[in-house]
Amino acid sequence: MEGFIDFLQWPAMAVSLIAAYLVGAKRAERRILGFWTFIASNVLWVVWGWHDEAWALIALQLALMAMNVRGIVRNDA
Repeated sequence: MEGFIDFLQWPAMAVSLIAAYLVGAKRAERRILGFWTFIASNVLWVVWGWHDEAWALIALQLALMAMNVRGIVRNDA
């Protein structure tokens, strides 16, 4: 399990990059998908941060997750 958690930072980073690309899209549907993708990356980073006791990273990811939810709501309007 330890090796899996250590490896988790790489998919979290890749998902974050994909999300950033999608959020920059002109179409609202792709931007919303980007925000959902960012939320997936937030969850991955929280899991990794919890294992490593990286409390500041966890706090950052929770704050970013709230902003991503806001992005979804504002794009639906």
